Amino acid sequence: MVDVSGKKPQLRVARAEGRIRLAESTVALIRENRTPKGSVLSTAQIAGIQAAKQTHHLIPLCHPLPLTKVDVELHLEDLGIRVESRVVCTGRTGVEMEALTAVSVALLTVYDMCKAVDKHMEIGEIRLLEKTKTDLADGREA
Repeated sequence: MVDVSGKKPQLRVARAEGRIRLAESTVALIRENRTPKGSVLSTAQIAGIQAAKQTHHLIPLCHPLPLTKVDVELHLEDLGIRVESRVVCTGRTGVEMEALTAVSVALLTVYDMCKAVDKHMEIGEIRLLEKTKTDLADGREA
């Protein structure tokens, strides 16, 4: 683990996104809430939030961080689902791994919940959209 004890705490924000391609029939099942395992969107949202909170247990050299906000949004599109996360904390290191983990686990949850009805799903385009750090004393971005 990197020693961050010499860094001053800052407001840290990271956003990430990813997609899963689905068959049109699978999108219809999700839209109508008729998948065998239940509500795909709400389950994947909760899974993504939980994953962000557990990132330090999953990625060996990540610091445990006191997250103050985790948002995970799933957007049903014609050919799949787009997931976007936003993670916030006040700390000495960034939250990009937490944002990326939230997206990844939300997408994996969709996959798990739809694998019985769709054999050709494809997860991809997982990427960091933005990360910022803001000094707490004056509110200016660092």
